[in-house]
Amino acid sequence: MPGLVPGIHVFFGAWPKKTWMAGTSPAMTNEKAAAVDTLKVRDVKDVEQVVRAALASEQPLEIVGHGSKRAVGQPMATNALLDLSALNAVTSYEPNELIITVEAGAPLNDVKSLIDSKNQQFAFEPMNTSMLLGTPNIGTIGGMIGAGLAGPRRIKAGGARDHLLGAHAVSGFGDSFKAGGRVVKNVTGYDLCKLLAGSWGTLAVMTEVTLKVMPKAESERTLVLRGLDDLAANRAMTAALGSPFDVSGAAHVPNSAFREGLGALVELGSVRQAVTLLRLEGITASAAHRAVSLSAMLASFGTAEIVEDAVSAAIWNSVRDCAPFAAGGALGAWPVWRIVCPPASGGVLGQALARDTGGDVIYDWGGGLIWAALPPSADASAGMLRSRVNAAGGHATLIRAAEPVRRNVDVFHPQAAGLASLSKRVRLSFDPRNILNRGRLTRGAAT
Repeated sequence: MPGLVPGIHVFFGAWPKKTWMAGTSPAMTNEKAAAVDTLKVRDVKDVEQVVRAALASEQPLEIVGHGSKRAVGQPMATNALLDLSALNAVTSYEPNELIITVEAGAPLNDVKSLIDSKNQQFAFEPMNTSMLLGTPNIGTIGGMIGAGLAGPRRIKAGGARDHLLGAHAVSGFGDSFKAGGRVVKNVTGYDLCKLLAGSWGTLAVMTEVTLKVMPKAESERTLVLRGLDDLAANRAMTAALGSPFDVSGAAHVPNSAFREGLGALVELGSVRQAVTLLRLEGITASAAHRAVSLSAMLASFGTAEIVEDAVSAAIWNSVRDCAPFAAGGALGAWPVWRIVCPPASGGVLGQALARDTGGDVIYDWGGGLIWAALPPSADASAGMLRSRVNAAGGHATLIRAAEPVRRNVDVFHPQAAGLASLSKRVRLSFDPRNILNRGRLTRGAAT
């Protein structure tokens, strides 16, 4: 920006009417920007002014908290960052009401520590992407909601949007608005805040959110079945989830010659042996009883081992964070896809992908979520993978890949014409000039 040294600037006012990319001039607009200007806002009024100035200057903004997920999505054509990390306060926490209100830039780890001190949790188990992406563990509450990546308990507790009660945000018009409320039963009008979950910062700049928290279970047990192939594991998980035993996690880690050092999963034994995992939570007596009963019901799939409490929790953290495909591991240079499909189709789809590409897969949500690490290629095998995912009635997102790959493929699954038209209308109603995270969701939209 003219008159400013590229770097981090606390925002005090509007930009000049005509703004060029940092380090450039009108004659240099075809050259790559030399630096990025980061506008670190102090409050909601600053956010409004930044967005209005960006709108007037036709300068798209990249929205960041601490930037832990910047490598997810299409590369964006902007050199201006709106930094929300200073909006980091816990506005209100009422443990007895199971509600917390927190600013969007608050570090997720700090908020989790706070609610953990009251023996509470975010029941949807938000994924920690730092291990998979190879980034510092510095995610924020806003990033958690914007990404909407739920963990293994998604099958029982729902996703991030199901726990988002309300939000304060600034639209692409530069106007603040409030959606939802601070009560669990909130059905007045359209539940607008749900649109923000999983929007990756493209609809509005969240400044504060109200979330539902839930008590932690007193105890947990995980059944471990060994040596099942993908299809048998799919059947076992389906049977367990259809049982009356209230299963809160169902995952399968296939046999693989690629993996070494899977974190807590190593404690289960040889990394060369497939494991099928089924979690039960509740009071100690109930969890223990249900584990024994479920083991008996699944006897045809083999003898189940039972692991408890801290060991069980560490195993599910590894599943949640896709530890076998960690950036620092054997497959760290491979692109990783996140595939959501009907659970009954998961085993067949995942097995075929691994066989035909030489890649590797992990199953969660009873087969409804597949993590696929595929050998490196110019397009991350996007054409073949999406063809098969479409045939299975699912969708796929390229979570980890080098920037040149992400420029050449659709990171997020292309939508059908009708749904794409509806999505565009929704986006334009929030951000008509496409100022916020321009081009992150759709290839070619960054120009």
